[in-house]
Amino acid sequence: MQARFLTIAVALATLGASLAALPAGAQNTDPIKQRQELMKENGRSAKGAGEMIKGEAAFDPATAATIFTEMHDVAMEFGEYFPEDSKTGEDTEAAPAIWERPAEFQAALVKFQEDTQAAIDAAPQDVEAFRQAFGRVAENCKGCHEEFRIDKDG
Repeated sequence: MQARFLTIAVALATLGASLAALPAGAQNTDPIKQRQELMKENGRSAKGAGEMIKGEAAFDPATAATIFTEMHDVAMEFGEYFPEDSKTGEDTEAAPAIWERPAEFQAALVKFQEDTQAAIDAAPQDVEAFRQAFGRVAENCKGCHEEFRIDKDG
């Protein structure tokens, strides 16, 4: 009887040790990679906007429309990539606040979607109108980065 008890105790201890060696929760890195790629796309669009606003590139209404359309496409897709199992890994900059305050995060995404759509609808035909429309869109980026992004550079 004692031998059987000892065997069960050793088996349970071994099982416990092997479970402890596993990560607390397996992380799904695919959504992390996808949202990082979307933010790179957004960054490229923002860079193009900045170049036109600063006069480093000629203002072009078609290019302005493309920038806003690309940013809107990102805004529409971005929220799909935050499942519970994608909080860590792949050097993510997603802040815990995304999962702690999901309604606020969703509201920020909706505002970004609405403002990028408004910028598309405005169809700026000169650099000043573009600057104003892009300023409203960029405020979304800034606000979301302050609330829902971990700044690993600063």
